[in-house]
Amino acid sequence: MFRIVSLIIGYFLGSISFAYFIGRSQHTDLRKKGSGNLGTTNTIRVLGKKYGAINFILDLAKSIAAFYICYNLFKTDALTAAFYGSTGAILGHDFPFYLKFKGGKGVAAAIGMMIANWNLATIITIVIGVCFGLSGYISLGSMVFVVTIPIVLALMHYSLEIVLITVGIAILTLVKHKENIIRLKNGNENKLFNKKKHTS
Repeated sequence: MFRIVSLIIGYFLGSISFAYFIGRSQHTDLRKKGSGNLGTTNTIRVLGKKYGAINFILDLAKSIAAFYICYNLFKTDALTAAFYGSTGAILGHDFPFYLKFKGGKGVAAAIGMMIANWNLATIITIVIGVCFGLSGYISLGSMVFVVTIPIVLALMHYSLEIVLITVGIAILTLVKHKENIIRLKNGNENKLFNKKKHTS
C-alpha cells in the first residue's frame, strides 16, 4: 500500500510543471515554442539561461521533496518508499494531468532522486552523465545518466525492487528521448545552444 501512496504523493508534486508556469510568467507557452517540451533544455533555448536554471532547480526540488516526504512517512521500508516517491515525481513531470499529460522528460527529477539519495552512486552517475553531456549533446548525457543509475545501484547491492524501479525510469527516459536518439543516429542532433526549432 505504501508504494501506491508514495507514487501518488510523488505524482502530484512532480506534476507541478515549473517550465509551464515560468513560461506563462514571461507571456510564453513553452508547449508552442522550440521543441514544445516542458523541461530545462527547452526553457534555456526559449527563455535563456536564467530561467532555465530556475526551472532546473525547481524540478530537482520537487523530486527531492517527494523522496524525503515518503522516506519519513513510511519508516518500515523508508528507502523503497522514497524511490517510489521520486518515481511518482518523474511520472508527474512527464505526464501532468492538467496539461493533457504532456510534460517534460523527467531527467532533472531523476537527478533530484539521486541527490536526495546522496552517496557514491549519486557521484558516479552524475559524473558519467556530465562527461557525456560535455559533448554539448544534453540528450546524450541525460540518457547515459539515467541508464547508468540501475547499473550502479545493482553494483552497490541495492534491493532488486529499487533496481527494477530505476530500470523502469531508464526505459521511460529512453522512450521520451526517441526523437533525440534518431537525430543522434543520423548525426543531426543539435547541441544545447544551437537554436534550431526541432531540438529538445
